[in-house]
Amino acid sequence: MTNIQTLDTPTLLLDHQKLLKNISDIADFANEQGVSYRPHIKTHKSVRIAQLQVEAGAVGITTAKISEAEVMAAGGIKDILIAYPISNPDKITRLIKLLHKGVRLKVSVDNPESLHFLQRRLEHTPYTLEVWIKVNSGLNRCGVEPGKEALLVAKAIMSHSKLKLGGIFTHAGHSYAAKTYEEIESIGLQEGLAVVESASECEQAGIPIPVRSVGSTPTFKIAGKVAGVTEIRPGNAVFFDAIQVGLGVTNIENCAVTLLASVVGVYKDRIIFDTGSKSLCLDKGAHGNQTVSGFGEIIGHPEVLIERLSEEHGVGVFEQKTDLKLNDKVQIIPNHACTVVNQFEEYVVHENGHVIDIWKVDARGMVK
Repeated sequence: MTNIQTLDTPTLLLDHQKLLKNISDIADFANEQGVSYRPHIKTHKSVRIAQLQVEAGAVGITTAKISEAEVMAAGGIKDILIAYPISNPDKITRLIKLLHKGVRLKVSVDNPESLHFLQRRLEHTPYTLEVWIKVNSGLNRCGVEPGKEALLVAKAIMSHSKLKLGGIFTHAGHSYAAKTYEEIESIGLQEGLAVVESASECEQAGIPIPVRSVGSTPTFKIAGKVAGVTEIRPGNAVFFDAIQVGLGVTNIENCAVTLLASVVGVYKDRIIFDTGSKSLCLDKGAHGNQTVSGFGEIIGHPEVLIERLSEEHGVGVFEQKTDLKLNDKVQIIPNHACTVVNQFEEYVVHENGHVIDIWKVDARGMVK
């Protein structure tokens, strides 16, 4: 068997046992709470991993973009939520093609105007499109305000013959900016309530809301316990990363993805790795997270801080002596696994340091 230490670098490594443990942990939580599990695949972008999640009990998947949905559908995944607003006519044509292929599609809406675009393109087809209302639970990105604004969109959906209201959902991405776990707990509670209270507003007006869905890896085990929530959609929890460790969401031992890197330069005040911004990414969290130091955690070498990145160089500094030398190889836990995975074409899957398989990052670069 090939030892990972013999591989060329930089290489994207995936610990098979940690992956399966993380998938099982999410599925177990969903079963315990009596909620459905619809993981976001923007983290792993892999048909193989999506299939493992479905085998573990996921009712379907979530994607960010249509192109991701197209790749997953081609790989046999047939129940897909596209958690992104869509009104462009060309993109709606692509939605119709997915419906034609038998995909049980759901699409995010938060604007009555977008409903007209969807209705117009669907009118000359035999299909009805399921739409879910996105509510804003504090991230202040997409989404209507919970409650009465959600009801207005729900009423508008009911007036369109080619649209079917299937659920209400939200994403508490601002949890990544939390400074304490207590703050994450508060955000998670508000996340669940934003969905449940919006659904209640609609149902009091006679509009049923079958699915009440929450997301965000830091909060899904909090929002998922709110009475009335029926589904969770964590993405990053399949791998975890240094940001999740910094937030107190998980332990470093659960991080399934690492980058194998080589030492290419050793100097009296710094050490250089062959993992720059084109592999590790210049990411410390999209929503203001400050719980990470540097640009990745080097396993077994806490004395080295990756202080800065250029395109092909990771510059490490050390206050105490390090035994790393030229051509040594290390594993680096990335700050943000989602962006790092998108830089690579394949995972090298390993167990106990030995390569067991190669899996393609099928939806790499699918951003349209």
